[in-house]
Amino acid sequence: MSKHKTSGNKASNDSGKSEEREGRSCVRYKCGLPTTIQDVLKQRPNWVEVKDDGEWDFNWCDVGWLRENFDHSYMDEHVRINHFRNHYELSRKNLMVKNLKRYQKNLEKEVGREEASKCDFFPCTFVLPSEYHLFVEEFNRNPGSIWIMKPVAKSQGKGIFLFRKLKDIIDWKKESSHSEEQKDAAPVENYVAQRYIENPYLINGRKFDLRVYVLVTSYVPLKAWLYRDGFARFSGTRFSLSTIDDKYMHLTNVSVQKTAPNYNHEKGCKWQMQQLRRYLTAKHGRESIDILFKQMDNIFIRSLQSVQKVIINDKHCFELYGYDILLDENLKPWLIEVNASPSNSPSSREDYEMKFRLLEDTLNVVDMEGRLTGKEKRVGGYDLMWNNGPVYREDIYLQTFGSSCFTANTYLGCLNDREKQLRHLFKPFPFQKRT
Repeated sequence: MSKHKTSGNKASNDSGKSEEREGRSCVRYKCGLPTTIQDVLKQRPNWVEVKDDGEWDFNWCDVGWLRENFDHSYMDEHVRINHFRNHYELSRKNLMVKNLKRYQKNLEKEVGREEASKCDFFPCTFVLPSEYHLFVEEFNRNPGSIWIMKPVAKSQGKGIFLFRKLKDIIDWKKESSHSEEQKDAAPVENYVAQRYIENPYLINGRKFDLRVYVLVTSYVPLKAWLYRDGFARFSGTRFSLSTIDDKYMHLTNVSVQKTAPNYNHEKGCKWQMQQLRRYLTAKHGRESIDILFKQMDNIFIRSLQSVQKVIINDKHCFELYGYDILLDENLKPWLIEVNASPSNSPSSREDYEMKFRLLEDTLNVVDMEGRLTGKEKRVGGYDLMWNNGPVYREDIYLQTFGSSCFTANTYLGCLNDREKQLRHLFKPFPFQKRT
């Protein structure tokens, strides 16, 4: 990507040339988000925050800053920023589905139907208003089904509603047609209409989804890391299809649940991923749950491959994605959406500590200090799952290579002994202990 030097928002100058990727004695960072990431950056030894137009080596920015400044910023070799230029190809709901459908179609054409079937992990989805007529045809083929409407560019459960009848969205359709006729009027917001998963896996009668973290440090070649920690987000109301208007029953977003009258702010509404994996293993057996987690590995890799050719790769960029996965009663995982700016705001002390570890290890992988060799398969809580091809555990036998799912070097929901691993990786251990 071509960049032009500007008077502001620029990276380091000549003084950093000799230190590029060999490690820096001081890292100047810029951060536009007042969340947990600020705490992580402030405690990092020899990292110094710069304000306003100061020159920086590392920038943890929001997508608004990226949109306004990225194309006008000159970046030296060593500089890193936390988004790819068109990260939205995977994180906008309509574009994610568009890219997945195209990728699946190409797989069927080039490899075969069996290979394409490995992408059957996202619900039937249409973009409205552009695919309204196609949606109506599918809707009429399955009378009585429940659908869910989501604005393509909003998060935290905003603007989402469920419906069973076409008349429930007629007013929305009329509004879109009216705006198309009035060219001067503001354009109608795009939505996706998605088949609602009516048989979710329930724990204690409650619906939940999973938040999983995947770090991409390159798209060409594709290099992706999977974090061992994550969490399940539970609704606070027992699940039932008898009512579809109760957002506290059907939406698991913490931003929604914490407004419920019965929400417990001390306990929250989350289970750590290790707790969930132990529960599922105890109930269904290790073999079934290992298959489930391998199917989730498949979702992460296939979804990244679906945008690999459209994402503008840039050596200065990395992306921490937050994947939202829903399990149905048959233990089939469904990809609901992918977030390019997963929330770093904690809902409890335990949540804060998990996100602190996640962000700290993200910085360890990005490696501004230049301490890694580039051959590591694990850094803290991150395991390298794809490096221009699948990365396998060292104890995996060759016969598993032909498995129908990726047998990756992944340990989602397993022990995260990151501090021990980091002490072994970085000698001496470079981080200050937190109280």
